[in-house]
Amino acid sequence: MKRRLLALLLPPLGALLIRLIYLSCRKEFHTSSMPEEPCIVAFWHGELLMMPYLYKRLRGSHPIAVMISEHFDGELIARTIASFGFESIRGSSKRGGAKVLIQALKKMQKGYDIAITPDGPRGPRHSVAPGIVLLAQKSGAKIVPFSYEASSYWQLKSWDGFVIPKPFCTLRFYAGAPFGLEGMEMEEAKDYVKKQMLQYHKS
Repeated sequence: MKRRLLALLLPPLGALLIRLIYLSCRKEFHTSSMPEEPCIVAFWHGELLMMPYLYKRLRGSHPIAVMISEHFDGELIARTIASFGFESIRGSSKRGGAKVLIQALKKMQKGYDIAITPDGPRGPRHSVAPGIVLLAQKSGAKIVPFSYEASSYWQLKSWDGFVIPKPFCTLRFYAGAPFGLEGMEMEEAKDYVKKQMLQYHKS
């Protein structure tokens, strides 16, 4: 019963909080061109909060599905991002990874972008799980690294160092150049993804 109540109350409150913080802040965007074809949007788990706004800035109402864990916190995230028009694919690389990968590939065939946090849902922080590599290599899609920094913020003492911008701060958004993983072995590809993402990581 407690979880049901939280699942009903927290997502709309969280979405409202995100909107209020964003509206109060000064914004700067430092972005590259997005691919015309479906792509993979990658960002660290701790920077998830403001990513809907960066995506909508670059893609408008383009369809996107976010890969989210089946844990309860994943349910809260899925319900929160739904209010921004984002769909979700539930699962993880450890539980039903093949099924989730197939779902993501089918979405991409329909024209969807896929968003993924390479270090989610349990870390370690700024690690890269195999899922993003498999998805990029099987789909042939480019990866676009997303990041943002806040001039003033709270940072949770969680494994991902989750960032909550303070109202009236400056938000600086970054979208890096698209890159592919063709011909790379798994460990090489994971290292390359991490390198590409960390160069835009500011917080």
